[in-house]
Amino acid sequence: MIKVVLPPLGEGIEKATVSYWFSKEKDKVNEKDDLVELATDKATFNLPCPVSGTLGKILLHEGDTAHVGDTLAEIE
Repeated sequence: MIKVVLPPLGEGIEKATVSYWFSKEKDKVNEKDDLVELATDKATFNLPCPVSGTLGKILLHEGDTAHVGDTLAEIE
């Protein structure tokens, strides 16, 4: 199992809001494909999938706030 973690965002930004998941739990996902859209006070960006596999559990849902280092989901 691989954890999808919110990476450091730079410029003193410590959190982001989950805007949209491009896949649902149990969907097949491919490395480098867009996995989740996140928004900060300064920008909106897509976080790519770190590995190919199956999207296991989504831990933070649309509208939830994630802090740097938080696990967003798990890839099986």
